Amino acid sequence: MSGIEIEVKLRVTDPGGIQRRLTEWGVRLLHAREFEDNWLYDFPDGGLMRRGAMLRLRVLGRAVLLTYKDRSRIESGVKVRGEIETTLPPSEGESLASILSSVGFMTVFRYQKYRTTWGVGGLLIMLDETPIGVYLELEGERPLIDRMATRLGYAPTDFIPKSYRDLYLESSRDCSQPLDRMLFAP
Repeated sequence: MSGIEIEVKLRVTDPGGIQRRLTEWGVRLLHAREFEDNWLYDFPDGGLMRRGAMLRLRVLGRAVLLTYKDRSRIESGVKVRGEIETTLPPSEGESLASILSSVGFMTVFRYQKYRTTWGVGGLLIMLDETPIGVYLELEGERPLIDRMATRLGYAPTDFIPKSYRDLYLESSRDCSQPLDRMLFAP
């Protein structure tokens, strides 16, 4: 699957409240809470990161996703970028990681989260529990993002157009945390 990804993150202080509202509104649950282990790869010279691109291997219980994302641009507080993604059976995760290593890619960042995913009218709503806090990701066309954010009590000034890696690096600046991984248990 390829296309343009339009998304924004929002800090969440009441995850239960978000879940209750979505349920009350009849928003369809697509995937119940599931653990994700995400591995970002790059060439040894950092070529992907230097140009703002990324290659990610996401391992879930139900699937493995390999995703390439182009350099993002921020449009009125929302992150927009090209994306190519393929889904493989969960048994293919180790083989795919071996292939990436064999052709010269190296792991540059690893992060974990628990994600619950809902969908409504072309909008994906994802509640992410991470080691640095809980975030809501809204992904879809900009008018859908704006409407859902407003309905949930957020304003465009609340939009966070950053990656989890960037958020983690910001939060770890003054700590002794390892900068190459954001894990629940190191």
